[in-house]
Amino acid sequence: MMDPIAQFTQWLDEATRSGEPEPTAMALATSDAHGSPAVRMVLLKHVDQRGFVFYTNLTSPKAEDLAANPKAALCFYWNLTGRQVRVTGRTEAVPDAEADAYFATRPRLSQLGAWASKQSRSMQGYFDLEQACAAYAIRFHIGAVPRPPFWSGYRVVPDRIEFWRQKPFRRHERIICVLEGGEWREQWLYP
Repeated sequence: MMDPIAQFTQWLDEATRSGEPEPTAMALATSDAHGSPAVRMVLLKHVDQRGFVFYTNLTSPKAEDLAANPKAALCFYWNLTGRQVRVTGRTEAVPDAEADAYFATRPRLSQLGAWASKQSRSMQGYFDLEQACAAYAIRFHIGAVPRPPFWSGYRVVPDRIEFWRQKPFRRHERIICVLEGGEWREQWLYP
């Protein structure tokens, strides 16, 4: 029986070594309280046995969706290695200490951008964002930039992980791992 998190980590490492331009990019699918779906690209920031972590503005549409329906799906596709991984599961907020620790590792300009961005809200033009970034650069001057209270992370706690490997003549390999009773069960699928 495969450990799907270990398998995912191996494939991610291989995609990174292959020169994949953005191996941690993943499509994140959510749905709102009415079931309307939305999908966007985000970056995986951490993975372990607890799940897959990404960060965002907590007033963003994705955060609003997750507040209404705390389930999500992820899709990783690595063209250079001909592999895809799909993940579904419930989401949970990462603890503040974990979010603080990750935020502290971000480049300073990314930290300032987190403060400045009113994610997905209208603005008059790009200068609005530049002006807000400059204001926060002045506010925090040369000191440490704390994590904004409206910015944190989510963990997708998987209950299904599907591995797809490209093969010639559309004879692809597909294995799905389903969490049942605390144990992973794997099953081959037709392509």
